Amino acid sequence: MLFTLKRSNREIPMVSCLLAVLSGLLLALSFPKPGLSLLAWIALVPLLRSVDKATATQAFKLGLIAGIIAYAGIMYWLVIVMNSYGKLPLVVSVPLMLIMAAYLACYLAGSMALVRAGELIGIGAGFSLPLVWVGMEYVRSFALTGFPWASLGYSQYKILPLIQIADVVGVYGVSFLIVLVNVALFRALMFFGGGEQLKQRVWTIVTAVVLMIATVAYGFIRLTAPETGVPLKVALIQGNISQDVKWDPSFQEETVRIYERLTNSVASFEPDLVVWPESATPFFFQSEPAYADRVKRLAAGLHSALIFGSPAFKKEGERTKYLNSAFLINSKGEVSGRSDKIHLVPFGEYVPLKQVLPFVNKLVEGIGDFAPGASAEPLDIGKTKVGVLVCFEGIFPELSRAYVNAGARLLVNISNDAWYKRSSAPYQHLSMTVFRAVENRVPLIRATNTGITAIIDSKGHFNGMTQIFREDALTGEVRAGSGVTLYNRYGELFAGVCLGLTVLIALYSIFRNSKIKE
Repeated sequence: MLFTLKRSNREIPMVSCLLAVLSGLLLALSFPKPGLSLLAWIALVPLLRSVDKATATQAFKLGLIAGIIAYAGIMYWLVIVMNSYGKLPLVVSVPLMLIMAAYLACYLAGSMALVRAGELIGIGAGFSLPLVWVGMEYVRSFALTGFPWASLGYSQYKILPLIQIADVVGVYGVSFLIVLVNVALFRALMFFGGGEQLKQRVWTIVTAVVLMIATVAYGFIRLTAPETGVPLKVALIQGNISQDVKWDPSFQEETVRIYERLTNSVASFEPDLVVWPESATPFFFQSEPAYADRVKRLAAGLHSALIFGSPAFKKEGERTKYLNSAFLINSKGEVSGRSDKIHLVPFGEYVPLKQVLPFVNKLVEGIGDFAPGASAEPLDIGKTKVGVLVCFEGIFPELSRAYVNAGARLLVNISNDAWYKRSSAPYQHLSMTVFRAVENRVPLIRATNTGITAIIDSKGHFNGMTQIFREDALTGEVRAGSGVTLYNRYGELFAGVCLGLTVLIALYSIFRNSKIKE
């Protein structure tokens, strides 16, 4: 039975399409939830089989099928956000989600097409696919507004011996290894199936085995290294304020009471730092003196530093700019710093190209259009400095690295994941922040409105975690990290090299294929 995709009178067999669909499903299942991380190590094998002997164009189409299935399965929660809070009907929100999935799938499809084009001129997939895959993931992290959600390496956030290499090569190094193992398994299966001579591809299998052993060995070395930083007692408050009433002025008093009650419940723990979530105060802290004084007295009463999220504003001449910010109140009850969100959510906190697209409104409710913060400036809580990542800033490695380079030895992620309801998004969001801790060897503490609130040490261990949609106060101890890693010093050097080699593979493939046609 044949599928109807054609090129030069060549049709794609239905079995190839089904194999692509299978890869997409396996990729989706690798991420939380359900988070069957081991599936990532075999997820690409069916797709590799489907593109074997295909043209580059056919490989693109098959990659697109796999990618759309994968990203639709991973990011279905976009429909919840747009339908529940953007007030878009399902007939609009579902197609918009699929458009987003198709956009992300284009990177996967492009990888398969480029690798297949290289194979046709003698560049083996064992060499090219891991490089190209990482190169494409890296481009996705900064193209347009950048959206590195669900990079392949994030699927392994619970497998601590494997992810310790992130302090050298970032999350992209884990993606590289996963893809290489997939190619090696495909080559081995082809050999046992009589499809090719093993000696022609043995280097791929040997390289995968050697790198896997080296990665695990390095991981155990790092996991057994002692933590020597300054100990800090932290308390994270999860208010569980429903998104439906969060910005209702009549609910402001109740919101403040909830945070007062939960914060006072940790007084006996004597925390050095208390953290409230993003926009915990649903009003402008700068212009509500009565509520502001209550928050200040609370910090002074606990003799603890307090970081909390609040919308902010600043005057620039006759213009007023609004910011999504985190304020720091010291143990004396004084405002001693503010950190402004730098990487805003497109269509959620601002509308890209508003002058060109005036008809496009924001998809979710909020205070107004926000302006980005100017730079990554850590907040000094006395015992150490902290870098505050607001909401999905935790998925951008360069921001965490910037804060650590500026002196932060503790990362704080404040977020409001109520938008996603009881979907897999809060779990996916959490999984990516684990890598920020490992990459920079600093602990990361995460306070969210509805969960998941967590304490993560510099090796990626969870030292405490809450359940979603319940009031909670999580306490624990962390040690200020070193912030000294190869990744922190050189950033995305590994990903950049992969991208450079991807460009060379593309140029060489174009040149050789044009010569063949001549």
